[in-house]
Amino acid sequence: MEWDEQFEINGRTVARGAPAYFIADIASSHDGQLDRAVSLIHLAKEAGADCAKFQHFLARDIVSDEGFKALGGQMAHQSEWKQSVYEIFEKYQTPRDWTETLVAECGKAGIDYMTTPYDLQAVELMAPHLEAYKIGSGDIAWTEMIRTVARTGKPVFIATGAADMSDVERAMDAALTETRQICLMQCNTNYTGDPKNFGYVNLNVLKGFAERWPGLPLGLSDHTPGHAAVLGAITLGACAVEKHFTDDNDRDGPDHPFSMNPQSWREMVDRTRELELALGDGVKRIEPNEHDSAVVQRRCLRLTRAMKAGETIGEDDLEALRPRPEGSIEPFELGNVVGTTLTADKLKGSALLRDDLA
Repeated sequence: MEWDEQFEINGRTVARGAPAYFIADIASSHDGQLDRAVSLIHLAKEAGADCAKFQHFLARDIVSDEGFKALGGQMAHQSEWKQSVYEIFEKYQTPRDWTETLVAECGKAGIDYMTTPYDLQAVELMAPHLEAYKIGSGDIAWTEMIRTVARTGKPVFIATGAADMSDVERAMDAALTETRQICLMQCNTNYTGDPKNFGYVNLNVLKGFAERWPGLPLGLSDHTPGHAAVLGAITLGACAVEKHFTDDNDRDGPDHPFSMNPQSWREMVDRTRELELALGDGVKRIEPNEHDSAVVQRRCLRLTRAMKAGETIGEDDLEALRPRPEGSIEPFELGNVVGTTLTADKLKGSALLRDDLA
C-alpha cells in the first residue's frame, strides 16, 4: 500500500516540515446553543487555529443506554457526569440543521470547517461542506466507518487513543484501501485533565509511526493541560495538532474543564511557531546572524612582535587572540604557518592573513 507524504486543505499543506495545522475541536463546548458555536468559531480563528472542528453524533447511534447502565456505574471521565451517558450525549449533540450556518461562519472567519462523524449518515451529509474528516479514537476498530470516510476522497485524520499497534495497523489498512491522504495522530484518550496524564502521552510512539509509514503526515490529538506535549510532538515530526477548545474552562459541561481557551491556544500556537523556526533544516553552518559573532569571538594567529618582509615565522612569533577578521589564519593552522616567510612588513599584534605568507 502507498500513501501521500503531503496533502492540502484549502491551500494549506499538511506534511512533515510544514507549519503545524491546528484543529480546534469545539465538540460539545457550544452547550447546545448555535450562537455559542458561532462565537467559538471566530474565537478559535483569532487564537490562531486553522480549523474549527465539530462532532456529529446522534445519541441513539453512538451509545447504548442499556449497555452503559449494565456497567453498574459510570467510568473514567464519565464518572463525574451528573446525568447518564445517554442523556449527556443527547444534550450535547450538534444539531445537523446548524451545518449551513456553521460552514458560512467558518467562511467569514477564514477558518476551515471539519467534523468527526459518528454515524455513516453524517459522513454523507457533511461531504459537500468540508475538505477533510477526522476519525475519533473510539472508532478505530470500526473499519466500515474508516473505509466510508476514506472513500469520500477527502483527507482523513485518524486518532489512535486507547488502542495498540495492531489496532492502528488495521485502521491504516482499512483507510489505505480507499485513500492515500492520511494524517495519523498519536493520542491518549483520557479527558480528566490530570497532570499525571503526561506520563501516558507516549510521544515517542510517533517515532514508531514514522518508521512503519515513512513520510506519512503525523499528528497529535491531545488532552493534557497546556502545550508541553504539543511542543514535544512538533519536535518529533508532528505536523497537525488537535485539542479541545472553549471560551471558559469554568462552564458546566463535559469538555470545558480540560479544553484550551483563547489565551492558552494563542500561547500554544505562538510557541509552536517559534519552535518550528528554531528546529531549522539540520544543516550545521555559520548562520547569517552569527557572522559578526564569528569575527569577534573566534581567534586568529597574531604576531607577538613586529616583523619585516622576508623574515621566517617561528612558533614564538605567534599567539591566538580574538578577533578573527575575514581572511585571517586560525589557530588550527599553526603547523602550516611556522617556518614560512612574510611577504610584507607587519606590526606587533596584527592578524596574520593568508596573503602575508610566501
